[in-house]
Amino acid sequence: MSEVQETFVSHLVELRDRLLRAIVAVAVVFVCLMPWAADIYDLLARPMMNTLPEGTHMIATGVVTPFFVPVKVTMMVAFIVALPIVLYQAWAFIAPGLYAHERRLGVPLVLGSTVLFLVGMAFCYFFVFGTVFKFIAEFAPKSIVPAPDIEQYLSFVMTMFIAFGLTFEVPIAVILLVKTGVVGVEKLREARPYVIVGAFVIAAIITPPDVVSQFMLAVPMCLLYEVGILLAKFVAAPRSSADEGAAKLDQLEAPEPDGK
Repeated sequence: MSEVQETFVSHLVELRDRLLRAIVAVAVVFVCLMPWAADIYDLLARPMMNTLPEGTHMIATGVVTPFFVPVKVTMMVAFIVALPIVLYQAWAFIAPGLYAHERRLGVPLVLGSTVLFLVGMAFCYFFVFGTVFKFIAEFAPKSIVPAPDIEQYLSFVMTMFIAFGLTFEVPIAVILLVKTGVVGVEKLREARPYVIVGAFVIAAIITPPDVVSQFMLAVPMCLLYEVGILLAKFVAAPRSSADEGAAKLDQLEAPEPDGK
């Protein structure tokens, strides 16, 4: 019993150390980026500013909002910059408890999911924001002068970043479902119509109430689902071959019916 308690305590100590190292890494990057906090927010606001009428600016309705909003944006950027260190600390804590084949699968999945999430954020920033903001600006009545609040803009941007980042994780989710044997590739193909409907429903709930942003979230989700099915077919192939080999080996080792 004492050995179990010691092991549990040692795991808690290691978890604390890993968390502290990850927090310190994010904090160091954050401190280094703080002198450019205003520039970082201006970079984040550029897609909106490019669609506003000339001479129009974003507004801040709170007293301390002009300070805290750039700080929040800088903290988000610091976390993204320090993400490799954070993921390494998480992997270093989990890896000793995994089997060799699980470690071989875990590294590509962690790296792949991280890259796909960042690609989803980049797709949202460079393509979605400009298109959506331009559509809204053209649709708005001429009698209205838009002046977005910076805090609401940050909330909108964070929601969209998370939505598109998670959307680009669809291939990873599909591969995991197939690799763990929860569902087969054929079942995923049969579920395609339900996935398409679900993608548009999710897009309608998460995105602003305009058709452009809904399509720009739902269509990539459906395409990435197809990519996941294609990749899952190759991932599942070695496993099925191994199962067939094991079955043949069992047949060879099984006793003959006459007892010889």
